[in-house]
Parts: sequence; structure tokens; C-alpha cells
Amino acid sequence: MATISGRSYFKFINVLRRLKLNYDSILPEEITSSDRRLILTTVHESSKIPSNLVLLDGEFNYHPTIIRAKIVEKLQSGINNNSLVIGIDPGNRIGLSIFYYEKEIESSIYTSIDDLVSHIVKILVGINAQRKIVKVGNGNMKIALHIVNSLNLRFCSHFELEFVDERKTSLKIKNFNKRGERDKISARYITQREGYRHLVLPLSRIG
Repeated sequence: MATISGRSYFKFINVLRRLKLNYDSILPEEITSSDRRLILTTVHESSKIPSNLVLLDGEFNYHPTIIRAKIVEKLQSGINNNSLVIGIDPGNRIGLSIFYYEKEIESSIYTSIDDLVSHIVKILVGINAQRKIVKVGNGNMKIALHIVNSLNLRFCSHFELEFVDERKTSLKIKNFNKRGERDKISARYITQREGYRHLVLPLSRIG
């Protein structure tokens, strides 16, 4: 972090602690053009910083997953594929895993389809990616279809959809009995598996 603004400084600290990311605090004038660290600062102070690896305090007003994506994008741009891949393990507890630039930026559990879909829409809108792929496990197709149909109703753009065979993922996680961990790990495996992929167009475009 490179700022003398107390308000921005505490905003950065709160978000970084929530994301469990380490940080250093320096003054803007201490940064040189050879510095390869990601710099967090304000709009006013950014003009004094001789680096392109900068995130502004205004970008820390988003959901933590979107902020993590912005950090990853700055650090990974030009290195890896910037596809956004969302893995969903449908069930009574719904596992969610989100990968961006081939790095996992969220692993979580949902018990409400409506809350899950609202969150995924926020992620799809807030993260810039050339391809946005949603992979859903086929272990509970009733819930899987409910999720996909709700997502299509609420997200006003296209995305790629895959239904993924969950059988082999279940074998890999049979020893994980902690509540919720199986679902998160299963969702993570789902992001790595291939299924039949097709393009989902928003209902506003297809009538």
C-alpha cells in the first residue's frame, strides 16, 4: 500500500485481511520504476507512482471476489488464459468454485439457489474475461437446471455452459467428511472437467 490517506489505508487493510493477503506499507515517493509489486493507492497519488501495477481505492468498493480478480488480473495479465470458469456442485448444500486466470479466487457454499444465482450474476458482470464458462455437476439435474434457468433469466449476456459428469469427482473426495468441504472440493473438481459445451444466449435476445 502506498498512500497517506487514512481512509483509503484502512479500506485497503480491511479488504486485504478479509482476503488473507499479505501487504507492505510504503510512501508513494518510495516507489521506483523497477518496483514489480502491486501498488494500492488513491487516484490523486497514482500520478506520482512510476508503475503500471496499480489498483486504486475506488476499485476496492466491490465484492471481495471481484477485488481478488482485479488483483489477479493485474499480476497475471499476459501470462495465463483469462477465462472465468465457475464450477457448481448442485445439492442441498451447493458448492461453488471460481477460477480466473487459472487461479481459484473463491470457494464457498450456498444453501439458497436465489442467493447463489444473485452472486454468480454479480461475478459474471463484475469480472472482465474473454470467455465466461459455467460448469454444473450432473449429480442433481433438477437443481442444476433450476440454477441454469434462473441464471439465464437474470444475466443479460451470453455465457458458455457445461454439464459435467460428477461420478469420478465423488470418488476423489470420499474421505472429506467435514460439513461443506466435500461440496467445495467437488465444485473445484468440476471446474477442471470437460462436458458438452454450448452457448447460452440471454432470453432478451432469443425472445
